[in-house]
Amino acid sequence: MPLPLEDIKVLDLCRLAPGSFCTMILGDLGADVLRIEEPEGERRGRPLATNADEKRSLAFSPTRRNKRSIILNLKMDGARDIFYQLAKRADVVVEGFRPGVVRRLGVDYDTVSRVNPRIVYCSISGYGQKGPYRKTPGHDINYVAMSGALSLITDGEGRPVVPANLLADLAGGGMQAAIGILAALMARHKTGRGQMVDIAMTDGVIYLLANVVARYFSHGELPQPREGPLTGGLPHYNVYETRDGRYIALGALEPWFWENLCRALEREDLIPYQNNTDKYKEIFAFLTQVFRTKTRDEWFSLLGDKDTCVTPVYTLDEVFADPQIQQRRMVAEIHHPTWGKVQQVGIPIKLTETPGQIRSLAPYPGQHTEEVLAELGYRPEQIRELQAAKIVG
Repeated sequence: MPLPLEDIKVLDLCRLAPGSFCTMILGDLGADVLRIEEPEGERRGRPLATNADEKRSLAFSPTRRNKRSIILNLKMDGARDIFYQLAKRADVVVEGFRPGVVRRLGVDYDTVSRVNPRIVYCSISGYGQKGPYRKTPGHDINYVAMSGALSLITDGEGRPVVPANLLADLAGGGMQAAIGILAALMARHKTGRGQMVDIAMTDGVIYLLANVVARYFSHGELPQPREGPLTGGLPHYNVYETRDGRYIALGALEPWFWENLCRALEREDLIPYQNNTDKYKEIFAFLTQVFRTKTRDEWFSLLGDKDTCVTPVYTLDEVFADPQIQQRRMVAEIHHPTWGKVQQVGIPIKLTETPGQIRSLAPYPGQHTEEVLAELGYRPEQIRELQAAKIVG
């Protein structure tokens, strides 16, 4: 069965999560992704795959799967020459450095596009390629803060709560980059020309706040954490502790879901008051009290089939034991020649005719250097000379 991106060649210059997540998406959908790795001495704490633990950890790395790996010392002319040869055959380049780094290395968009005018070149950075903060360092927490999202994620005392690196790194960065690359490839199909895709993770998080921003633009109202309709301000869209110290999530926004819940809890008298803010304190108190009378799983068993928008708040081990998640194949099992059965997160994009596939697990850094150079026409003795000169690894 064909893969949707099987003819697309990607050069992956990324070191951190945002870019690696982007190229994971492309690889899962069939692209031939080649990681351009730095020499061992410059890998700054990333896996060297020099012992069994590191090699086993690599096998479970989802952001390195479906990729090959070559080590190029791009600070050396010989390595850049090899990169240009690869770029001539490539469709996409993805990099995640601070603006200015790839220009110093000689692998920036202007340079690469002269080598291959059809290249789609994606740069992922915190603040983008233009603007006063473009060279400012940062990580997910900084971009979530700068975008305004962190001000909406607070604890009971109003202090911002640091979320996992899902908003900026992965959704605002990696996913936006993948969308931009696919759009640029479609445009190239029409125009015959490549282009640059400039992704700022801060922009991406602001984009995710589109509905919140719309309310601010239209009414001039600043959203308040834990007071908005989707951030804890509604009793019927909230999280409640259960008898066993776990939590149940309630999302009965629509009137019919609220009615079904009230009937299941034998409180039909509350049905008319779903949107009566004067009653919210009473409804909060009732739901807080009633959900503490049963365990989380008892509530899900009781309400899960009552059309009420109630679900358990799972820990990760519970997520992958759930029959819904298993049937959706969000647990992938792949055989590794050394470590046996390896589990990874599955592919969420379900295509009926050309589904994605995990074809290979993470490579060791430089695992495919000789293979890739041979594809470019280098003879074995030439490859040995390049290795001896530390141009490749």
